[in-house]
Amino acid sequence: MSRQAQGRAPRAALALSLLLCAAAACAGEPGSVSEVRDGFAASRRIVTEDGIDDRRMVEIGGIAQAITVRGRHRDAPMLLFLHGGPGFAMSPVAYRYTDAWEEYFTVVHWDQRGAGRTYAANDAAAVTPTLSVPRMIADAEEVVAWLRRTYGRERIAVLGHSWGSVLGAELVLRRPQWISVYAGVGQVVDMQASEALGYRQLLEMARRREDAGAVRELEALAPYPGDDPARAVEKLVAERRHLESWANGFLWRGRGNDYTATVALSPDYTPADAKALDAGLDTSLAALWPQLLRYSLRGRTELKVPLVLLQGRHDMVTSSALAAQWFGDVRAPSKTLVWFEDSAHMPPMEEPGKLLVHLVRDVLPLARAGAAKTAEAAAAP
Repeated sequence: MSRQAQGRAPRAALALSLLLCAAAACAGEPGSVSEVRDGFAASRRIVTEDGIDDRRMVEIGGIAQAITVRGRHRDAPMLLFLHGGPGFAMSPVAYRYTDAWEEYFTVVHWDQRGAGRTYAANDAAAVTPTLSVPRMIADAEEVVAWLRRTYGRERIAVLGHSWGSVLGAELVLRRPQWISVYAGVGQVVDMQASEALGYRQLLEMARRREDAGAVRELEALAPYPGDDPARAVEKLVAERRHLESWANGFLWRGRGNDYTATVALSPDYTPADAKALDAGLDTSLAALWPQLLRYSLRGRTELKVPLVLLQGRHDMVTSSALAAQWFGDVRAPSKTLVWFEDSAHMPPMEEPGKLLVHLVRDVLPLARAGAAKTAEAAAAP
């Protein structure tokens, strides 16, 4: 299949789903957006006798936070997805991108402090001052502790994407006894170095393309990212505008609009929830981005948990080159690096099929092994 055909396939599938849903709801008449959402909700009901479909607001870190737990079989290994951003919730698009994971895992989506339904459920004026990297790490620890206690799991698998890989790495380093395997996607290693490298690559691309306007605007950002917290987000937005405008930048196939369209039809988000997404993302970035620029995993390479890195080859947002270097230095019970050749920063959206293959092939056996070891230890006299 050609790249063009591959790019059209998801859109064709979505269009077909919409047509079928509308036909079922209205006997051939065009369906409303709410009817389409209802159709998607009906199609993803968990119908197995031992399945699980929990959607809760849980008190984490003193505020209500949104957690969804779904899987076809209750005893499947639990996989916590830590979304990126900060503030870029993936739960509203789970019905499109992670539903198939539920055939193998009990999948947990958590809208972090300042993101998605959690942002919508709380007083923004009260929560915004609490947005800090240490607070977010503490929240992640509380979420894992709650999952272990509520669902009777000694160990769970963790997948951290982008900013979520900061939380994931910290969980592994601080609470290895709770984690069966850690999977990093768009792994953050050294944010200052990553931004500087991505900026140099982007500027070189602009020069090769003889895009005088882009060169001028990018050069005006130097030094990038710099060390001025007051200008950190302003510079980020300006740099990302150019990165996202090129097919081999933020998303390799230029599928940035898919997220918005998919949220609009989400069976898991009300229109009010959806409106909170942008506000949450803006608030989270403003509070956390200057802090994130100081984050580094360099020298922190002793892991007590198996590591699987799932990296987009063309990632200039969280440098794939730096992730590969860190992977080479890591000492862990086992480690695996998988390259996604048709992805930049978003393998979950750019190559969802390949991601599922490697979750099943590389992560699932380690998650099962971790659970088995826990059961054996519990049974020992």
